[in-house]
Amino acid sequence: MFKHIMVPVDMAHEENMDRAAKAAADLAKLYDAKLTFVSISGGPLSGKEHSSKSEPQLLEDYAKSQAEEHGVAIDTHTLDSHDVSVEVDRKLLEAIEKMGSDLVVMATHQPGWLDYLVNSHGGRLASHAPISVMVVRNPG
Repeated sequence: MFKHIMVPVDMAHEENMDRAAKAAADLAKLYDAKLTFVSISGGPLSGKEHSSKSEPQLLEDYAKSQAEEHGVAIDTHTLDSHDVSVEVDRKLLEAIEKMGSDLVVMATHQPGWLDYLVNSHGGRLASHAPISVMVVRNPG
């Protein structure tokens, strides 16, 4: 059913990724699909987690640990951005097209009052992506 699963990873929130990573790994095994963790880095105000220099290695290390934990191969792909907070949604849509993904599994936060005013990245991606998007919340 699915051939290439994309998982957006924000290394600044690695601690919130485990449920989405497990769901994606389980689906990849079930459908014998390729699994790719995608991260966006760069920008003048980026911290260590979004630095163009450190982000690719942080993502590689995280993917390796998740691959070992879940017993599935995980590729990585890092995209550069001038301003991650502004470009993240557009960059993720570009990655879907570029990589030929047919499913996105994405971690998201519990909804709060701000979500009534501004969509979350997961909600926005689910609304605009041409493919299926599974949004995974951690228990709150």
